[in-house]
This record gives sequence, C-alpha cells and structure tokens, in this order.
Amino acid sequence: MAQYAGFDLGGTRLKYGLIDSEGNPIFDDQTATSSTIEGLLRLLEKVWNDMKAGEKRAIQAVGFGFPGIFSLEQQRILQSPNYPELDNFDLIPALSKFIEVPFWVNNDANMAAFGEYKCGAGKGVHSLIFLTIGTGVGSGIILDGELWRGTCGFAGELGHVTVNPDGEMCNCGSQGCLETEVSASKIVKNYITLRGKKEQISSEDVFHRAKEGDTAAREAFAQAGRYLGRGLAIAMNLLNPEKILLGGAVMAADDLLLPPALEETKKRSYRASFTCCTIEKASLGNKAGLLGAALWAREQALK
Repeated sequence: MAQYAGFDLGGTRLKYGLIDSEGNPIFDDQTATSSTIEGLLRLLEKVWNDMKAGEKRAIQAVGFGFPGIFSLEQQRILQSPNYPELDNFDLIPALSKFIEVPFWVNNDANMAAFGEYKCGAGKGVHSLIFLTIGTGVGSGIILDGELWRGTCGFAGELGHVTVNPDGEMCNCGSQGCLETEVSASKIVKNYITLRGKKEQISSEDVFHRAKEGDTAAREAFAQAGRYLGRGLAIAMNLLNPEKILLGGAVMAADDLLLPPALEETKKRSYRASFTCCTIEKASLGNKAGLLGAALWAREQALK
C-alpha cells in the first residue's frame, strides 16, 4: 500500500508524518526547528532519511507546508513574515538534493485548511475558511471543493487584512493587520496595558488568570475577540462560506475569545451571510498541517 509524507513548518516546531493510500494517518511526530535555512535543510534531510529507514513500504510523494506566500510561477516563498529566512530562498532545488520522490510545496495554512476539509471539521462541505491563530494568523480557503490559491498563489492571507488602521506595524510591512490584534503576543500586551503594570508573562499565564476570574485578563481576550470578529465579518461578506473553522494554540481559549468574536461578526456582517455560515473550532489540532500536506501530495501524485 502506498504511503505519503507531510511536513508542516511552524515558527518553533517542525511537524511531520505519514498517511496511507486511503488517507489514514500512520504516524506523526514533531521536533524543534532551526532559525537558519541551513539548519532547517539539515533537519528536513535527517527527518526524511529517518522516516524512510523506519518504513518497509516506499513513500510515494511528499507535501510541504511552509509559512509565507508561495509563488506558483517562481516556485519559491517570496515573503514569510514570521520566518524571514525563507524569503526568496530557492527552496525547490535545495529540497531536490535529498527528496528523491515527487514533492509539492504550499503555504502552511493552505495545507491545514486542506487537511480540515479532507478529514477534519470541514469534511463534506463545499466551501470553508480556515484560520489558525497562534504566533501569527494563517488562513486557507476552500471554494467549491477546491483549494483556492489565487492567480499567483497568494490567496487566503486573511491574517493581513487591516482591522485596526491605527494599530501596530505588522511583520508583513502593513499596519493594523488581523495578525497584530489577535495573536498570542497581542493578548499579553492587552493585559499589561489594562493592568498598567509591566511584568514578564506569557499568553498561557493570561489564559489561566482569565479562567480564575481576573477582569483584565478576560478583557484582554475580549479585545482580541472583537478584532477577530471584524476579520471574520470581512471574510464572510466577501466569500459567503459554508463554514469558518478556527484553530491554533490561541483557540484553547475559545470560551474567552469566541463569544466577543461572534458578537462582533454578527454586528458587522450581512445577517443572511451570518445565518448561513457555521463558525466552529477546527478538529485536527496541530496535525492539520502535516495531514493536509500529505493528503495534498497524494492528490497531486494521483492526477
């Protein structure tokens, strides 16, 4: 039975795994990644060789999900706000030096959206928008049963729509992007500003304080939720999707984030669009990207 591999590169972790010819997961794992492109390539080569050595059956194809906008024409990532080492790097020839089977590269959030569509909370729908919220905000779009990549491959960057024109500068070069208002680091900044007291604290700490009833912590999440609602309303009015799926580490606080987000979305979207769209948590967790990448490789290989 054929096997397909998927790799999902995050800001700090590389997740990878295998699926069989029916799309069923065989195994998955993860490891810390490197901040340099040289270190990343060494890591990918090691993981790939270890994966092959541990399997009796041949791996037919590989899918990669990398953060950033991937040019279909140039076959490289032109800009990766949260992993700038990838910017304009000639990725395909570098991977070809040790990946000896067919492989395909795509945006990481696109691959997560594809994973949720094929075997997660989006299974059976015809259109969906997937957002992953953590260090940044990634998103992918499925329209009429197809991954929508746009003319050049840059579609689906909902994390970089402007929701606060007077907001912070974003790593992408713009200002007030959705990513700057709902990421984990912004929730921490919200909390410190609301308390008026500087301290070393993580988003997980703010989450636990919110759960314990800390008013400032709860409002820090609510502020992020309202900006999330603005972004969702923009997407909803534009695309009228059947589902919007929300994933990523920040969605562990869905009970703090979702109520204000849904209230804001309802207020800023067409009532008819809001009524016919379901907004819910994604179901595959941090496996969505690697599963989507493997499923994408399988689909491309079978064409």
